[in-house]
Amino acid sequence: MEWEANNKMVDMNGMISVIVPALNEANNIGRALDNILDAFTKINCKGEIIVVNDGSTDATEAVVRDLMVDLPIIKLLCHDTPKGIGGSFWHGVNESSGEYAVLISGDGENDCYEILRYLPVMDHVDIVIPFWYNTEVRSWQRRYLSKLYKGIINLTFGLLLNYMNGTVMYRKCVLKNLNLKSTGFFYQPELLIKAIKCGYLYAEVPCELKQRLDGKSKALNIKSLLQVVSGYISTVAAVYFFNPEKKVIAPGSVTAMRYRTG
Repeated sequence: MEWEANNKMVDMNGMISVIVPALNEANNIGRALDNILDAFTKINCKGEIIVVNDGSTDATEAVVRDLMVDLPIIKLLCHDTPKGIGGSFWHGVNESSGEYAVLISGDGENDCYEILRYLPVMDHVDIVIPFWYNTEVRSWQRRYLSKLYKGIINLTFGLLLNYMNGTVMYRKCVLKNLNLKSTGFFYQPELLIKAIKCGYLYAEVPCELKQRLDGKSKALNIKSLLQVVSGYISTVAAVYFFNPEKKVIAPGSVTAMRYRTG
């Protein structure tokens, strides 16, 4: 998947594009969208919401279309068959108009305000990476797997990140020179690894994790785990062997500006 420039005639400066992948989230998507709208109001920012209905077989699409009648800032993209959270994020980014992009899951597990409150930090960096300070809301099994996962990624790629699967906020121009291979749950670590290896400046910030109110997470099934393993191997090959990424800092980034003035 390659990033495509978007030339819509809108004022993009300072606007945040919230990408919302949703697969069979009819019971959660309304709350998730209300939460995003509430976050926009709290921080008084310009924003758009792009819901990516990733092949849902329930009423997810119908719920979103009902909300769109009164909320023109919501845009709906539909996949006939599931393309994965990574594929959904990339599709949403390609159709977005904002200067910044962040993924908020349609299951309502993330409080959008927790990451958008750090929007001012984007004046100084190009990537804001959250980590959860209340991990006790998750089971001990998931916390153990998360620590193991984090250790493997940090050790393999020489990083010191606290967490790499959260609601990461990007300056969208950063994504221009990155080639995303992962369509599943490894998409976020892949983007972070490649962006950090390119030299982009980032900041880690503490955020609160909400509990999912309905349904089960799709992150811990066999299919998702196989996608993570595949994405990990592909990223290792890209970073250490084939290295196809163009290590070019985007001219419109804070990193480029600070290098020029440093």
